This record gives sequence, C-alpha cells and structure tokens, in this order.
Amino acid sequence: MTDSNNYQIALQLAEEGKYEQALEKIQEHLRTFGEDAQALNDAGAILHCLGKSSEAVDCLNRAKKISPDAAEIIWNLAEANLVAGLPTETSELFDKMGKLGILNADIINRTANVFLNQDNKAGAVEMLLRSLRLSSEQDVLKPMLEIIKSKRPKIAFFCGSDGANFIKDIIPYINQRFLVEIYQGKTEEQLYELMQWSDISWFEWCTQLAQAASKWPKVCKTIVRLHRYEAYGPWPEQINWDNIDVLINIGNTFIADRLISKVPDIQQSTSLITIPNGVNLEKFRFSSWQRGKNIAFLGNLRMVKNPALVIQCMQKLHYIDPEYRLFFGGECPDPALEQYLHHIVQNLDLEDVVIFDGRLENVPGWLEDKHYIVSTSIIESQGMGILEGMACGLKPVIHNFPGADQIFPKEHLFNIAEEFCEQICSDNYEPSKYRRFVEENYSLDDQLLKIADIFNDLEEQIESSCAEVVASQADEPGNL
Repeated sequence: MTDSNNYQIALQLAEEGKYEQALEKIQEHLRTFGEDAQALNDAGAILHCLGKSSEAVDCLNRAKKISPDAAEIIWNLAEANLVAGLPTETSELFDKMGKLGILNADIINRTANVFLNQDNKAGAVEMLLRSLRLSSEQDVLKPMLEIIKSKRPKIAFFCGSDGANFIKDIIPYINQRFLVEIYQGKTEEQLYELMQWSDISWFEWCTQLAQAASKWPKVCKTIVRLHRYEAYGPWPEQINWDNIDVLINIGNTFIADRLISKVPDIQQSTSLITIPNGVNLEKFRFSSWQRGKNIAFLGNLRMVKNPALVIQCMQKLHYIDPEYRLFFGGECPDPALEQYLHHIVQNLDLEDVVIFDGRLENVPGWLEDKHYIVSTSIIESQGMGILEGMACGLKPVIHNFPGADQIFPKEHLFNIAEEFCEQICSDNYEPSKYRRFVEENYSLDDQLLKIADIFNDLEEQIESSCAEVVASQADEPGNL
C-alpha cells in the first residue's frame, strides 16, 4: 500500500465519518510527501470535524500559506477560526473572501455573534455594519445595532466657532457605532451639562471650548484635536492638560514641537497622538490627465497661505511660456491682502493670466480642468487642498514650508521661483502616481479607522474602571 493510497483511503474514511482513522492516514501521507495544500486543507477539515479546532486552524493556515487564493481553504479556515473563538482572525479573511466571491452575510453575522459572546462590542458592530453593506435588506440587524450602541460609551462632539468642516466625515462614521450628541449650547454650563451626559467628549480645535471644558471637574474621557493655528495661539497654555486624555495632532513634527515648546510637560499630562486628515477618495475621483497648463491654488487667501509668492512665480513662468494660467479657488477674508493681490496682478500685466474664482461650491468640479495643484504656504499642518488635488491626478508643486518633506515627496518641493518654473515645465507628469500617493498615505478610510481605535481604547478603559469599582464595592464589609 503506497502513501498516495493513504491519501485516497483517508478521504474515503472521512466520507464514512471515520475521522480518527482518516486523520492517521492523511498524516502518513503528509509525513512522506511533505506540505501539500490540498492534503493540509483536508486534514484541517477532518480535525474540525473531530472538534480539534486549534489544530485545524494551524493546518489550514499552513495550507493557505502554500495556496493563498484557494477559495475552499479560505472558507474552511474562516469556519475553523469561528469555532476556535477567533473572530478577529476570521474578519481578516473577509477582504480576500470578497474578492473570491465567497463572502456572505451569514458568516459575517456569525462572526459578529462570536464577538458579542466575548463582550467585544466594537468588533460586533463592525461586523454588523459590514453585513449591512453587503446585504442591506437585513432589517433585523438595525435594532440589534441600536441595542449594542446603547451599551457603548456616549459620545459628545464640540466644534465651536471654528466650524465642523474637518469633522463632517468623522461624525457620521462615529454615529454608526456609538450614541452621539453635538453641542449646540451657548454657555459653559450647557457645555458641562453635555460633558456630564457623555462618556467621551471630543473637542474639535484646541481653542476656547477646549480651554473652558478643561477647567471643570473631570466627568468623562476627553479628546482634543489640534490642527495648526492653535499651536501658535494662547490656548495651549491655558488648558488644564491633566483633564485631557488624548490630544490628536493632525500635522507634522514642527507643529508638535511648537506645542511642546509652549507646554513642555504636556506629554506627561496627556497622550499625544498624530492622525493626519484623510481625503475622501470617492468624492475626489481620479482622472488620467494629459499634461496641460492650468494651475490651481486651492484655499482661502490669507497671509499664511502666502499667495503673493505664487504670483511672483507666475510672473517668471509667464515670461517662459505665456499660455499657463493660475486659478485661485477660495475667498479672501482680508481686504488689505485682496487689494494688494489685485494691485500686483495688474502691475505685473497678469490680468489675463491670474484668475480669482472666489468661493467654491463644488471643489471636485472646479479641479476637473486643472493640471497642477500649487501651494506657497509658509506653514501647514498637512495641506488638504494639495492632497485633494493629487487625489484627482494633479501634479503637486509645493513651497518648502517647515515639515513639508514629512508629508510630501521631496521631488515636489521648491524653494525659489526658478524651481517652481522648472517643476511646472518639466516633462515629468504622472497622474496615477499622485493619486496612489494619497491612497497609500492619506485616505479617509485610514483616518477613520485610527480614530475608531482611539474610541475603542477609551471604551476599554471606561469598562475596566467600572469593573474595578464593582469589584471594590463587592469587597466592602457587608457585601456578599
């Protein structure tokens, strides 16, 4: 009897339900013929039938390593993971299963159930949301989601006068996972009242609201998100950082260094985390541009954006090639700067070259006929307008502000007007490369996942604290 016969006998025994004998035969085959994806898969299936789920998972992972795109192996591994109580490992297979066309709502829902049995509400919610995205008619899941959300921390968002533009994608994402309220009050008492309702309060902008909140007695976990200009204002020094659990910095190390220079002990008081803003890649769709001569400057015109420099650059570029055009997309809230810009454009004879389009209602539409995205800012936390242009396939040309090389490839930075002209006139024009850079480094999906991780970590801390309180009360004299 040969070892190849052992394999066939093992399959026959398995069909007859004689799993122990089948396992012995297939193990003999593997000892002789070495690692074989199909045999390992069958061995894993037999071990699974024997209730030896951990051993089945090991076998199937070895099979997957040999044959990573085999649908049968992936499916069997997912099932074995679930029985072994490994819902995270199961969920990590879902992208591959989707590509193979074998992912269905049932296995996602069963994964959610295992997460719930392990009291992992975050994991369960993610699975139910994914299941609904795959099969939206499952109305029974919606009340289940609401029940789970009601058992999770309550979230309050505070934006203040600086606006919610940078949080407009974050709030609905969090609202799918937690109970959410948005601050609409006018007084510090109303602010504190909402903080008392919440378990986690998020303060967008490190300004007045965050400063006021930090002075009240601590009643919840508190997150503050700092963008850029706040680090150069008075607020960081006025905040009681001992009452702040997490400070999110969206920018480069120059912003963080500025903050630390003003509050040297801030890292001893709070957790400082960097999470860049993300670009909504569905909103800013890629077009495979042919190289053209329309240059976009996106953002409101303020002194910090340094629009005078780009006009000087355009004067030199116009001398080289008069067909290039510069389009400003954004308002100018400073009357003095607005007057200067129009004055210098007129005196440099660039009135037909520099176009002021003002406030934009549809940024992606405005970018459709542009070919370059330019920035001459003296400082940026990140430069969202640049990234949005790159996501559409525009070539970036960026003045070398402090920290620019931490965010963008050095090849796209310039120091003087001559270098600006060289980059614009260069034959090097690769739209797909610019889009790919944003996809790999600054996608909205990545940002939201990192933010969700912060909420999940704080949720664990809250639950741990509650468990400690319950345990200490149980230990008190008179309690059984």
